Amino acid sequence: MAYQTLLFEIRDRIAFVTINRPDKLNALNDQVMADLGQVAERIAGEDTIQGAIVTGAGPKAFVAGADIGDLAKQGPFDGKARAMRGQAVLRRLETCGKPVIAAVNGFALGGGCELAMACHIRIASENAKFGQPEVKLGIAPGYGGTQRLPRLVGKGVALQLILTGEMIDAQEAYRIGLVNKVVPAAELLAASEQLIRGILTMGPLAVRLALEAVDQGLEMTLDEGLLLEANHFGLLAATQDMKEGLTAFLEKRSAKFQGR
Repeated sequence: MAYQTLLFEIRDRIAFVTINRPDKLNALNDQVMADLGQVAERIAGEDTIQGAIVTGAGPKAFVAGADIGDLAKQGPFDGKARAMRGQAVLRRLETCGKPVIAAVNGFALGGGCELAMACHIRIASENAKFGQPEVKLGIAPGYGGTQRLPRLVGKGVALQLILTGEMIDAQEAYRIGLVNKVVPAAELLAASEQLIRGILTMGPLAVRLALEAVDQGLEMTLDEGLLLEANHFGLLAATQDMKEGLTAFLEKRSAKFQGR
């Protein structure tokens, strides 16, 4: 299936998703979000896909933000509707049940930073830049920035970034916990693929339920989260994957998980 604004390829269980508007610094317009929504459903629903890497086309930008031309035309009702559509797309990516890595190759500003935060792990090239500069345009983040950024870096740091609109480099993003790793630009995709392929050697049901427990547990009390974890632990004890994993460990061999 072809997309107007994305490059999409499946290679050995991994979906490689590239935002492909380099002349616009890969800005998120309505068509990009529609294409991303379809891709998120494919990642979630296709058994041939077990993980995904999201990046941007060209050397300058991951996603430099929303398309200002679209935003300039909106009123209050369509503005809210656009935000909710975008939030739904990113939430579907976040809850797809499979690991998604953002390979941040340049500017990740506004909606680009929000897209990266909706991915489970972020690897940045050394020349990546991050920020939520919406206040400079008289608006606020609309695709989850006010919610995910505090969860990742803490309330105080998040408020500083959101209220000042300042842009930070990859090393500062790493220091505050916004990204997991910084690598040379030439190594970004290779490092991202190496990481996700390592995850794909693990039990896929265990990975899915671990993602779910962390995601849902953040909205629960500690006791509720611990109960959720115990329930998942019990569910996994009934799987063939658990038996295979424990047997492989005792037999000192690599496990061959089947996802059941």
